[in-house]
Amino acid sequence: MAKTESTMLLPLGSDAPDFRLLDPRANESVSLADVADAPALLVAFICNHCPFVKHIRDGFAAFADDYAPRGLAVVAINSNDVEKHPDDSPELMLAEAQAAGYAFPYLYDETQAAARAYRAACTPDFFLFDKGRKLVYRGQFDGSRPGNDVPVTGDDMRAAVECVLAGRPINGDQRPSIGCNIKWKAGAEPDYFQR
Repeated sequence: MAKTESTMLLPLGSDAPDFRLLDPRANESVSLADVADAPALLVAFICNHCPFVKHIRDGFAAFADDYAPRGLAVVAINSNDVEKHPDDSPELMLAEAQAAGYAFPYLYDETQAAARAYRAACTPDFFLFDKGRKLVYRGQFDGSRPGNDVPVTGDDMRAAVECVLAGRPINGDQRPSIGCNIKWKAGAEPDYFQR
């Protein structure tokens, strides 16, 4: 299981990059404008097969359910190359969303343009935006990883969301997420990895 850290390259204060992506559950597209009214937005890059995502998926689904009534919009995006990784196909995304209890849109980034725009590197990779859609947090869900015996609590993300919803600043000491690398199409690995 190869480990890749978040790049943390999208600067805090950045505007949320736009997207319009297919939601296989509804067979329709979802865009940034569709969540424009939410007091906070979390964009999460995940996939079906990654053991790091599987490790937190129940906790992540519960977290999203906890904060939805308080105004947090969650959008998950799968940017993996499904030709090489058919376990991440849109059809299986539908099954995964149902099995995991994801009540939020789980979108397919076929061109991988969304992953590039967000400077995403791994699954899971998280980006939290305030009401003005300015980036206020990018990093880990919590310190739990497969095999490290730390419980999945979502503490880091919960603390960040609490600050956003209360209008308080977020701690600038943000730790990168760790997961499997996004499975880029042949020859398409972004240049931001060449640093």
